[in-house]
Amino acid sequence: MDKYYKTLELQKVLEMLAAHTSNAATRQMALDIRPSSDCEEVKREIEKVSQAFELSVRFGTPPFSDFHDVNGHLRRAKSGGRLSLKDLLEVLAVLKQIKSLHDWYKHCEDTETELDYLFNNLIPNDALLMKLENSILSEEELSDGASSELASIRRKIRQTGAKLRSTLDKMVKSSSMQKCLQDAVVTMRDGRYVLPVKSEYKGAVPGLVHDTSATGQTYFIEPMSIVDCNNDIRILESQEQEEIDRIIRALTAECALSADSISEGWRVCTILNLYFAKSNFAAKIKATAPVISDDGVIELKKARHPLIDPEKVVPVDISIGEEYNALIITGPNTGGKTVSLKTTGLLVLMTMCGLLIPCADGSRISVFDNILVDIGDNQSIEMNLSTFSSHINQVIDIISKADERSLILLDELGSGTDPVEGAALAVSVIERLKSSGAKLMVTTHYQELKIYAIESEDTLNASCEFNIETLKPTYKLIMGSPGKSNAFAICQSLGMPSDVIDEAKSLVSTENMRFEKVIENLEAARAELEKQNAELERLRREAEENAEKLRSELKELEDRKEAELDKARSISMNIIENTKAKSNELLDELQSIKKQKSKAKFENMVSDAERISKKSLNNMYDNANPVVKKKQTDDYKLPRALKTGDYVFIPSMNKNGTVVTNQDAKGFVFVQSGMMKMKMNITDLRLAEKPKEQKNNKAKFTPKKNTASRQVQQELDIRGFAADEGVMELDMFINHAVMTGLSLVTVIHGKGTGILRNAVHARLKKMPVVKSFRLGVYGEGEDGVTIVELKH
Repeated sequence: MDKYYKTLELQKVLEMLAAHTSNAATRQMALDIRPSSDCEEVKREIEKVSQAFELSVRFGTPPFSDFHDVNGHLRRAKSGGRLSLKDLLEVLAVLKQIKSLHDWYKHCEDTETELDYLFNNLIPNDALLMKLENSILSEEELSDGASSELASIRRKIRQTGAKLRSTLDKMVKSSSMQKCLQDAVVTMRDGRYVLPVKSEYKGAVPGLVHDTSATGQTYFIEPMSIVDCNNDIRILESQEQEEIDRIIRALTAECALSADSISEGWRVCTILNLYFAKSNFAAKIKATAPVISDDGVIELKKARHPLIDPEKVVPVDISIGEEYNALIITGPNTGGKTVSLKTTGLLVLMTMCGLLIPCADGSRISVFDNILVDIGDNQSIEMNLSTFSSHINQVIDIISKADERSLILLDELGSGTDPVEGAALAVSVIERLKSSGAKLMVTTHYQELKIYAIESEDTLNASCEFNIETLKPTYKLIMGSPGKSNAFAICQSLGMPSDVIDEAKSLVSTENMRFEKVIENLEAARAELEKQNAELERLRREAEENAEKLRSELKELEDRKEAELDKARSISMNIIENTKAKSNELLDELQSIKKQKSKAKFENMVSDAERISKKSLNNMYDNANPVVKKKQTDDYKLPRALKTGDYVFIPSMNKNGTVVTNQDAKGFVFVQSGMMKMKMNITDLRLAEKPKEQKNNKAKFTPKKNTASRQVQQELDIRGFAADEGVMELDMFINHAVMTGLSLVTVIHGKGTGILRNAVHARLKKMPVVKSFRLGVYGEGEDGVTIVELKH
């Protein structure tokens, strides 16, 4: 690994990543990752990891097992070699991994990711998987289910063995044999069943001697009565081994036939394991995907070093490469200056390795060709190098490699020698590196570099905050402000005698003291400003929360208002429909009255019917009125009596309407407002100025007041009407057409956008008096008219 990458501890991050892999091959792939300077390649890798993270969140992390590299086994199988049971089990593990990933991805519905091509290359081999799974019990044993022949042979071996042991048991239990045996047990020698016979009785037991004990007191004799059974078992065992060899060769041949598919599946599984290991690692360190570019701009928001304890790490904001190309970081020792350098360098390297980084959303990372670092003490006794010499050697190497595609991180530049010369050398090195176009971050304690950063246009001061009250660093990086070293305060907190510190203060030059005082004042002003900004931010959030709450409450009130109005409109329309139905009943009754013979009786019945009808209609209009009568809040009086055609304002509904009847004896009039016709008291109305009438908005249909001698036109022209107004005219027209006995009428609504036509058709569908309706044909007006057939 590049020495600069080692300095930033990239290998430790890769080891953390490797811990999230499941197999040795992927683990090595993780450790072998190296940063890429190809911007498009880095974007693709980050996108794949982000999509793997999203898949894990939505569907759970896919199952990965510890499978081995089987490519060597597959090559041997293809060349005609024989695989061992251990090799076959490793192939089986890969087949299981392929199937489990394939099945998992089938449940990821409606997803399209950059990982699709990998999942689509996974081809399960269920037949071979089941065969291997059913055939192999362990690395040393095949299952009886591997073949019917193997099962038959093993069954015979067990039966013969049982017969043999039965014979031996009888011999052991016989009284004549017991005195000859050293122990009443059956044992085995050379794979054959034998009896332990005392040496003095070896002639009393006819059979084959296979072994003797170490003392010579026991002879292991195979009785002649079981020799044939032992021979049968040996033959069966030989047949068993031959069948096992045949099965293993057959399984090896099948693996050879699918070798290419299995090898490709193994490769895909290792790659997928790496991407999901990256996503799991990102979840562990709470990482996000940065915006990636190659313009040299770095903007880290709430960045955290991944190797520092998450409970202790302090997030920092760092930016460079846009308004300034060099950042000079100052502050106390152990205050976090070096951590800021390492955090920046390591997060850039992680991004270039295709890893998500621990920072807030909206962070930006640029890829670089070179990341050049001088951090830490590289002195060497063997090479006779002091700390200063080792740093200078590093800086010389960095200067030789620096260009506009480089990020350079220098810790304590110019330290280790005379402060005056060291500061001058540091300024010169910074100027040289800036002239090469590199992006540069430097930590220092030198006052000269703080002043240089203030005077240089493309260089910015930054400082690690130090709490002077607690005498401890906060590890917070402050952009745009130089910091104090606070050496005296730190020494005092560590127990340095106060007289020594006072003497040291007196030796500091007046100019340095003034400069430190200015920095101290700036720091105090910054702290106060941050405190004020925090309070303003709190107030802003509180105001936004209150505003959102008010907006939510207002929307809720509006929704409730609309819901109540809709409910009232629905109830009104239902009552109106009932009213029309009752009107039709009254008309039918009048028609029957006409047929009465007595004229006097006829006139009385007509009078009664009209009175009942009027009373019913008034009650219905009262019930249909959705407006709740409200107490007048002022003493408004009408300037004159209302009459038909007056334009009025209805305060209780905040709507306008038109008076359609003259005032009755009780002060009530009917008011038409949109689709609703309401009976209202004149005290609830205010006379208003009538708006100018629009042209072409008058319907050709005008109902007659005298229903006894009504004559209704067969056409209604509502072109130019709004949908609700047109529907209201349609209702009146259809009612009068029914009352006059028309069976076919025409409604002219025009073509236009179709809104008025759709409203007419929707209303006609709900009218019980309509038998059918259709659009006009050629010669009738086509889609611009609707022909309506009414029921008799």
